[in-house]
Amino acid sequence: MNSRSSDLTQRPEWLALASHRDAGSGGDLATLFAGDDQRAARFSLEHEGLLLDYSKNRVTDESLALLVALARAVDLPERIEALFAGGRVNPSEDRPALHTALRMPQGAALEVDGVEIGRQVHGVLDRLAAFCERVRSGEWTGHSGRRIRHVINIGIGGSDLGPRMATRALGPYTDPNLGVRFLANIDADDFRACVAGLDPAETLFVVCSKTFTTEETLANARAARAWLLEALGDDAAVAKHFVAATANPAAASEFGIDPEQCFEFWDWVGGRYSLASACGLSLMLAAGPENFREMLAGMHAMDVHFRSAPLEANMPVALGLLGVWYTSFFGADTHCIAPYSEALAELPAYLQQLEMESNGKGVGADGAEIHHATGPIVWGQSGTRGQHAFFQLLHQGPRLVPCDFIGFARGHAPVADHQDRLMAHCFAQSEALAFGHAGPPEKACPGNRPSNTLLAPKLTPRVLGQLLALYEHKVFVQAVVWGVNPFDQWGVELGKNLATRIRGEIESGAAASPGGDSSTRQLIQRYLALRGEGE
Repeated sequence: MNSRSSDLTQRPEWLALASHRDAGSGGDLATLFAGDDQRAARFSLEHEGLLLDYSKNRVTDESLALLVALARAVDLPERIEALFAGGRVNPSEDRPALHTALRMPQGAALEVDGVEIGRQVHGVLDRLAAFCERVRSGEWTGHSGRRIRHVINIGIGGSDLGPRMATRALGPYTDPNLGVRFLANIDADDFRACVAGLDPAETLFVVCSKTFTTEETLANARAARAWLLEALGDDAAVAKHFVAATANPAAASEFGIDPEQCFEFWDWVGGRYSLASACGLSLMLAAGPENFREMLAGMHAMDVHFRSAPLEANMPVALGLLGVWYTSFFGADTHCIAPYSEALAELPAYLQQLEMESNGKGVGADGAEIHHATGPIVWGQSGTRGQHAFFQLLHQGPRLVPCDFIGFARGHAPVADHQDRLMAHCFAQSEALAFGHAGPPEKACPGNRPSNTLLAPKLTPRVLGQLLALYEHKVFVQAVVWGVNPFDQWGVELGKNLATRIRGEIESGAAASPGGDSSTRQLIQRYLALRGEGE
């Protein structure tokens, strides 16, 4: 960044936006639509059939021009180019963030620090595809010579949320003869539920961990290995039933995984950006290499758009700047994601990590304390269920909650007129939020509540890729404006370190640490007492 993040609110571009807001120039949505019958067309963008209608936002042409001016003032175009060119955009760890390289087409060149990244990426991608074809065809068998019929992905964070979300999203494209489950929680109930009803001789475990030291992932991997060996009784079985996606193949090999079945990804791939890497192996097993490559192609298409489109006609830039407008200038603390597609039911959780782990920071990339709002709380669920759960608050509550609605013109398995009904509700909710209705106080909806609507023809692998890259780049735009580093996550380390200390105290049978507080000591002591009562 060219200036310290704490100075952002004193920039003339920021002050101009604050004055614009104070003057009410963003306007009332009903008034804005009444005065411009072309508003929907003018405030929409389209890329490869994916429509973004952002007309139901409290913005005018002047609002957008001021937001773009702020983006230029913080050098957004230069930062975008640095991201794609392999610049060290992750300053706290002094490395690039090259997740966009994971979806570059074959033959695309990108050299970073003397290494041809494209060649590395496609080398691993080809190995992944070959392995998946062997498993899906039945050529690869388990230790007993039986075909693999079940896959369990063991990971946490991005190594779980990404493949879990995408495998569900692409359910119609998956092999019905190869069931895929996901294990992330170290709660024993999660492990038991995940292996319930499975035959170890027909089960393959995919262990996803960049460092191969993640506590929850390794604890579950060890439990899975014990479960497997109890049934098969031969340590050699591990090599036929475990594969790894990791940047630490030596540690995976020590675990017992055949080095030939360790699929590499690199330290420049953050966990929440890793779906397109070897961490997507379980998705590729489920949906097949061709569909996986189609998803990558959709991501790359959005990458090209983000890198080349003018800021004024750039979909991720539009979403990102609108988010800045509401978070930083209207005090909107949360953002709701409402996909009108049950296949995307896991998308809000995926985006929750993507946005909150990336931009949920109070210190800038320059090390200065930040004095403006940054990443909002991201939440949501599939729209139809949300309507009967939390939409009441969206329509009549006192908080401003911007929303993203995501819908599709066609489903994969039509049932009567369900898709028409589904999308009628999607469009109705955004209309109701924007325009409300009059009535007695308990029934009146004030309206003037902003939303974006994303509409695509169908949820295909390519469209899924477009959507995921769109949100990745939206987060980057906001990070640049707010002056944070979206590619580190130091805030998650403290709890991990304290858990290690507390686990030692539990194992020793006493809360003995002189540094612990009285509340934690009491909780440990009560836990030990209650645990002992059940023995």
